[in-house]
Amino acid sequence: MGQSSKKQALGRGLSTLLNDNSKDLSDIKSNLKTSSVGNIIKIPVNLISSNPFQPRSYFNEERINELASSISELGLIQPITVRKIDENSFQLVSGERRLRATKLIGLETIPCYIRSINDQESLEMALVENIQRQDLDPIEIALSYKRLIEEIQLTQNELSDRVGKKRSTITNYLRLLKLDPIVQTGIRDGFISMGHGRALISIDNSKNQIKLYEKILKKGLSVRNTEEIVTRLKVNTEIELNKHIPKFTLITANDLQSLLETKVKVKVNNNGKGVLTISFNSQEDLNRIVNKINKGA
Repeated sequence: MGQSSKKQALGRGLSTLLNDNSKDLSDIKSNLKTSSVGNIIKIPVNLISSNPFQPRSYFNEERINELASSISELGLIQPITVRKIDENSFQLVSGERRLRATKLIGLETIPCYIRSINDQESLEMALVENIQRQDLDPIEIALSYKRLIEEIQLTQNELSDRVGKKRSTITNYLRLLKLDPIVQTGIRDGFISMGHGRALISIDNSKNQIKLYEKILKKGLSVRNTEEIVTRLKVNTEIELNKHIPKFTLITANDLQSLLETKVKVKVNNNGKGVLTISFNSQEDLNRIVNKINKGA
């Protein structure tokens, strides 16, 4: 087979499987009336509305252009997923980038897999698809996790099973949403890493968070440098506020707080005896803390 023949065969993509290259747009539209759930059919792009539950707020235009070039050259390898609203109306469930790329190169139709799902399932599918992509920034991932927990009413353990991530990983992402919005923007724009953000979370005061964030940018501090500064700030603050408490207990409490990812307070009496208080937000959070302690035992 010659090179041009190979290229032509590849360029047909899903059209070859659907076997409807010869059909014009009117024929395709007439077939929509009988299209059923579970089928893969070609649908005019102007009949597909955007997914109102789309969690992604930013689309990289350069990558969409690259995808458009690939579709133009090789055809669409994977269909998008839609749900049927009525005979001549469909709503996108997943595949926003593929739909945008298809429109960009001027194609009138796109292969679609038709699903029968409700609003909640549409939201969940869109969120999970985005989370599983590699090009989301940490804040977008955190916001998607938050929406799944709040709107789909999943526990963190259930969410862990749905997205195939460790529960501790999900917790770390969600904690980023406690950061000042300026710091969150810095993470989204790639000025600092998620590691920097995790270190900054330990600073309760928003103004102090921003001050250290600006210092990271100005001096190019590594994550380790940032963690060391945060530890010193926290210990010094505790020492200043609790001059009657031995320094070593404050350092230990701070280390435990970092290890357990929750607030740890310490009280010491005049005889040197003391109490450590470990905070938790729910039974699920308490189980997480106990598991961490058991693993370190």
